[in-house]
Amino acid sequence: MSVSEVLLVQRVSVANVEEGLVRDKNEALERLAAMLARGDHSAPQDQILEVLTERERLQSTGVGDGVAVPHGSMFQLDNQVGALLLCPEPIDFKAIDGAPVSILFALIGPKAAPAQHLKILAQVSRLLRHASFREQLLNSACGAAAHALMCEAERGGSP
Repeated sequence: MSVSEVLLVQRVSVANVEEGLVRDKNEALERLAAMLARGDHSAPQDQILEVLTERERLQSTGVGDGVAVPHGSMFQLDNQVGALLLCPEPIDFKAIDGAPVSILFALIGPKAAPAQHLKILAQVSRLLRHASFREQLLNSACGAAAHALMCEAERGGSP
């Protein structure tokens, strides 16, 4: 399973442009939970938010360089589900490097597939490690443009 298989265009958003300003970590998690709930899987938004929030209580998923990767697993899911939220106005996410976060890739998946979950997280990490690619994402005019960039980079286009 690949990033493009879990990241549908309707689960990619540029804050401040498409759905309004995100002011803090809690609002970002709420927005991501709403985005992850879109689609035909069986996980309600409030349960997704609970999973993401619980994971953040353990340790921030702010991995540095303006990136956070909130994630978790749920028994009722059959597949991995991803969402990408871009925040042109960075937010404090208590990231490991202390820097604010602008790019949030959230992933939820079935508890029965931890290896698949880790594989997708590793793929996301590889895509987002390039500063020039992160800058391109943040300059996306809309979620559809950001989605296209992610898919192109995954296919081997220049990240």
